[in-house]
Amino acid sequence: MDNDMMMRGLSPYETFMISEKQGRRTNGVGITGLVLGSVGAAAAIGAWIFAPIYANSRAKAAQDIAAAQNAGTANLLNNVASLLAAERQERVAGDLNITTTINDSVSGSQQGSINAQIENSAMAQATTQLLTQSLLGNLSENAQKVQIYSAPQPCGCPCGS
Repeated sequence: MDNDMMMRGLSPYETFMISEKQGRRTNGVGITGLVLGSVGAAAAIGAWIFAPIYANSRAKAAQDIAAAQNAGTANLLNNVASLLAAERQERVAGDLNITTTINDSVSGSQQGSINAQIENSAMAQATTQLLTQSLLGNLSENAQKVQIYSAPQPCGCPCGS
């Protein structure tokens, strides 16, 4: 290139200055690198600034979902408990009505079911107490507790001792 410029009639100084200025001129690679570097730096700064906000919003959303699920589960459990309580009350009321109707039909009088319940409870309590005492040996005729004794038996070993 230098020879080409000298042939045009340029001095070595002018040739040097032209090549120096052409070397300093920006090209597409430098501009592309500058743009990509700026975009990358902006993205990194944006991520650094907005990442905690995004993470907090995700955590808050997860917390809201968990709270909604817990509220739904609590509501379901309350509904089931109230239905079970209502069903039990209906069953107990129905049993009392049936018992009263049977007793009235058999005896021909208007007896309340409360007396029958008291009698049944007392009989069940007495039966339980007698059964427990008989199993524990509290109803035996011995005044002193007796333990079953078994005499020592000879061992079945070959030496015979």
